[in-house]
Order: sequence, then structure tokens, then C-alpha cells
Amino acid sequence: MNENQPRKYNTLNHSLRNKFGRKVFKVSLNGNFTCPNKDGSVGVGGCIYCSESGSGDYAGQPELSLKAQYQHVKNQLLTKWPNAYTIAYFQANTNTYKSVSELKALFDEAITLDSQLVGLSIATRCDAINDDILDLLASYTQKTYLQVELGLQTIHDQTSTWLRRGHDLSCFDAAVKALRKRSIDVVVHIINGLKGENASMMLDTVKHLNSLDIQGIKIHMLHVLKNTVLEREYRAHPFPLLTLEQYVEITAQQIAHLRPDIVVHRVTGDAPKALLVAPDWILKKFVVMNNIDKWMTQKKAYQGIFYTP
Repeated sequence: MNENQPRKYNTLNHSLRNKFGRKVFKVSLNGNFTCPNKDGSVGVGGCIYCSESGSGDYAGQPELSLKAQYQHVKNQLLTKWPNAYTIAYFQANTNTYKSVSELKALFDEAITLDSQLVGLSIATRCDAINDDILDLLASYTQKTYLQVELGLQTIHDQTSTWLRRGHDLSCFDAAVKALRKRSIDVVVHIINGLKGENASMMLDTVKHLNSLDIQGIKIHMLHVLKNTVLEREYRAHPFPLLTLEQYVEITAQQIAHLRPDIVVHRVTGDAPKALLVAPDWILKKFVVMNNIDKWMTQKKAYQGIFYTP
């Protein structure tokens, strides 16, 4: 299946092509942020799955300038998409966790890196956004295409406690409402295969998101990386991770129940091979994507077929 052909769901690639008229790719940048769940403000050590890079294993090197980071990634991707537009993507750690003046300087620089840059994407936590930061973020909706990514992972607070997220569902819901009050697009991260969750619980997470005014979703599989709290727990007390077949079934069901207007940014995650402990199958990204397509084709399913308002 070529990338211009719509899948059985509302893909990010298709959505951005419709919006901007050509291919758009994200350029991951590292703004040298930390996280309130690492520095003691909320917790120490971060979420149990978080790598040393703060889930920014493919982000730039913080010792380089934003311009150098941007040009390095852009030049690589332009060999594949020579006429593409770009979105500056602050990915690693919590990208609203600085003073408003520091954030403004970073974001102002980012949106002026290139005449082909059409958007700004900021990954953060629901507990790292206050009114002043919300007002700053809202100012960029007049200058560029803005997305704010919020990690949720699960609606089940018991699972969140195991993950050491450091916030509950009510905090997340409030952040979504505050962002949407300022007309800021919200993209939500969830994780399938979390310890103790069954397929029904994972589906409930998507059903809850259907009730919120979100614009996008990223679906990931729980995977174990080296040098994380999760790795230590997994090695000491192994617990079952989803098989490829189980993940495909659950994720396809989630998409079939997902509100049709929500853009699906990801249906599987990436992990550096050198850091991956388990499961090995997540390295086969296109196999996962194609198997989800096959499942939906065989079931005559598509995004939203089982959605009920």
C-alpha cells in the first residue's frame, strides 16, 4: 500500500496532505527539557517505561542548536520527500516544563527555522501546563499550525499508579478542556498491553477519549527498554506482553470504535533495536501496520464503524 492511499482509518499523512496540499513530515527537536516526574516536583525517576532520553530516542542532540538539529533531520528526510513541508516537533521529556520566557524563546526560534516549516508540535504532560503557558501556546495558533501532545497511556488510575505517572485522569481531562478552550489541537498518547489490563479495559480508554474534544491519537505497545524501571521489574518478575496477533486485534478494535474525525497519528511505536528488551516483534513496524489493515479488511471494518456517541 503506498503512502498516498488512505487506509481504513484517518491517518496523519492523509490528514496533513489534505490540509497543506503536499507531504508534511515532523522534525524531532530536543529543547533540553527535564520532567516534573523526574526532578522531584511530582516524582523521581519518571514513568517506569521512560528511557534516559525521556521517550525522545529519535530526537536531536541537546548540545546542538535547534538549527543544527533541524537541518540534520530535514536533510535526511528531504532525500525521500524533496518538496515536503515540515513541522518542528519538541519530543523528549516534558516540553512545557520551563519558564514562559524560556519557552517563548525556544518556540519562536523553532517556527522561524525554515520557510517550509508549517507547524509546531509540543509533547508534554497534563500537570506541566498552567494558565500562563496556555496563553503562550494559544498565541502560536495565530502564527502556525499547532498541536499539543499529551501522554495519557490509560484511563485506569490503578494502572497509572503502577506506571508512576504522577497524575490522575481528572488532571488529564482538565488539561484537554483548557487547551481546547483556546482552540489548541490535542493529540493523546495511549499504551496497549499495560500490566493488568485486558482488552476491554484498553477499549474503555478509547471510548473515554471519544467523549473528549481531541483531534488526534497515538497508539503504542508497551515495550521494555534497557536501563528503565520497567526493565528491572520485568526481569525480576516477568509478566506477559501482548503477542503481535493480540496487539493487532486490540488496536484494530480500538480504531473501529474510535470517533471518525480523530486523526490516527500512530498505530504502533518505535524502539531503538539496541535498547529493546521485549517484545521483538515491535521492530517490524510495517508488519504491524499491514496486519491491522488486513484485519480491518477481513472484518469489513473501518474507523468509527462501532462508534456510538
